[in-house]
Amino acid sequence: SGETDFAPQLKSLNKNLFTVVAWDPRGYGHSRPPDRDFPVDFFERDAKDAVDLMKTLKFKKISLLGWSDGGITALFAAAKYPSYINKMVIWGANAYVTEEDERIYQGIRDVSKWSEKARKPLEALYGYDYLAKTCEKWVDGIGQFKHLPDGRLHELLNGRPYEKMLEFFLGVLHSSANDEFTHYPYT
Repeated sequence: SGETDFAPQLKSLNKNLFTVVAWDPRGYGHSRPPDRDFPVDFFERDAKDAVDLMKTLKFKKISLLGWSDGGITALFAAAKYPSYINKMVIWGANAYVTEEDERIYQGIRDVSKWSEKARKPLEALYGYDYLAKTCEKWVDGIGQFKHLPDGRLHELLNGRPYEKMLEFFLGVLHSSANDEFTHYPYT
């Protein structure tokens, strides 16, 4: 949730320079009910929900900041609504799911094995039972992508070749006139 993952940033961002909307996808944080589910299109659904919310709030263009699943959701938003996205900052976002990722995810399936520091803020927000159930469902939900060709999440976006998707994302990031852009090679 925005509250548990970005509290210091939300508190410290200059409100005179930024209008900040911390959005929780359905089933997370304060966007409950419903309970969180993970159909194969959940990233696309989350992107649409986020963009729909921003349009309802009457924003003409938005910039996105996302970490992990939020980063993936931001990439989906940029792919689906390129003219609506001004800038993005993403980190820790998967482009694909590998066998090694699957092993790591299985290692976090049981929240009772998490450190108290990692578990307690989420447990306070969700309660232990909902946290445990949702974490198990997330592991299964993200694991379904490893069955796509090479585990590539972009296959969900009209089967565009990965290189074309990367060019598209970089184009979205570089689309603002007079903005500096640093290209970081990826492997």
